[in-house]
Amino acid sequence: MKVGESGFTSENDTHLTVCKTSLFFSGDGFTVYDCHGQLIFRVDSYGPDWRDQDELVLMDASGRCLLTVRRKRPSLHNRWEGFLGERTDGSKPIFSVKRSSIIGRSGVTVETYQNTGEEYQIEGSFAQRCCTIYDSSSKQVMAEIRRKVDASSNVVLGKDVFSLLVKPGFDSAFAMGLVLVLDQISSDGLVDVISTPGSDSDGGDSSSTSPNRAH
Repeated sequence: MKVGESGFTSENDTHLTVCKTSLFFSGDGFTVYDCHGQLIFRVDSYGPDWRDQDELVLMDASGRCLLTVRRKRPSLHNRWEGFLGERTDGSKPIFSVKRSSIIGRSGVTVETYQNTGEEYQIEGSFAQRCCTIYDSSSKQVMAEIRRKVDASSNVVLGKDVFSLLVKPGFDSAFAMGLVLVLDQISSDGLVDVISTPGSDSDGGDSSSTSPNRAH
């Protein structure tokens, strides 16, 4: 699935550094940098009000709205929907994200509406910054979320700074939209929903650092 006419895809792996812009509230804003330290995406923070967290907007570096993700209420599966650009009344979603099951531990299912039959699964623990997004049919890995290691000191950074590796042909803006939803699911106290046995790690938090030093 592509976001916009041209999309944000590459013929090579895309290495992004994702930074939370505030450490005080769950589900706050983000800034996303490429491997050269250039700002690629951003999500502005509007504080801890739950009404703001029901809808989040992913923008490019210039502030152009790329995606809107919105919580669907009510929903037993904690469903979120994604819209192209800025959502308005009557806008139709281009993808949805939901828990695969409402009982026990389960993964997350992503359905897209641009291409019939295109579906993805997300497994792992977002709380531990260890998730994999893969194609449901081919089982091919499309993107990975991992803890960030500072290249100069070889120290694992805090969970407010993490890596997003996007595979060739998979849209980076779409991948970041999924990160926003996972962050909200985790903020709702549903960490176990996207955890699989053995996925937890004890990596302690370290002080964050500039994206330019953490490639």
